[in-house]
Amino acid sequence: MQATNLSPAVSADRHRAGAFLAMAVAVAVGATLAGCGASPASPASTASTGDGQAAAGVRVLWMGDSIAGAQAPALEAALKAGGVAFKNATSDGGGNIVAGDHPVTAMGARDTWKTLKANLASFRPTVIAYQITSYDWGAAHQQLSAYQKLARTAKDAGARLVLVSAPPFKIDEFFKPHENAIKSAPAMAAKAAHASYLDASELWGGDYAAKKAQRAKDGIHSCQQGSAAFANWFAKRLGKLAGFTPAAPSVWATGPWTGDERFAKLGCG
Repeated sequence: MQATNLSPAVSADRHRAGAFLAMAVAVAVGATLAGCGASPASPASTASTGDGQAAAGVRVLWMGDSIAGAQAPALEAALKAGGVAFKNATSDGGGNIVAGDHPVTAMGARDTWKTLKANLASFRPTVIAYQITSYDWGAAHQQLSAYQKLARTAKDAGARLVLVSAPPFKIDEFFKPHENAIKSAPAMAAKAAHASYLDASELWGGDYAAKKAQRAKDGIHSCQQGSAAFANWFAKRLGKLAGFTPAAPSVWATGPWTGDERFAKLGCG
């Protein structure tokens, strides 16, 4: 998807992150699960339902902005390890579906809806998973309208819509004028009919600066450890909705995805 670059200076600033060792990802995931009162499952190469059937036919279209984009490599590894088809449809500097009244977000929304239409025809997802973006600016009724439109679009395509709240991130000078819209978006997403809403604050907490949030040094994106923690959390919840048991983190958490160029650009190591 063609990215909508809001500002080269802002983009450069957001690609600063702390260094993490990729081989520590599995340990970080385990620690996160323990903190949530859960434990990693036993190794498995494919996901299965309670009756032993694999998660055949589940096709996930992952949508969002660059925050979701940084989570995509781990999420793809986790879901594919469980037999789930995956397509990353996130966009840096865009990915939003709420047009609002800002010319840049209106352009981003047009691009997102256009790309979604193409993906529905080519990829044929059974699940559309949209993580609320940092650009879903607009009044509450505009946000709700956009999320309801996405729900109708998914329903018409025969897909399940899963809306996911974004992790807490730093509200810098760029985001400050849109802080109220950023705060209202999750509540509007939760109200959307014909959609499942997942509140990721149970994983991240509400403070971007807290250790639990696992933000990179830019306070916005995640490095390998945070992305792996999210992939494990999301895969388990999607499995409950779609009826499959995801592959264990030990199968995928330290795989080739940890060397994705996104993390190099963020300075994750």
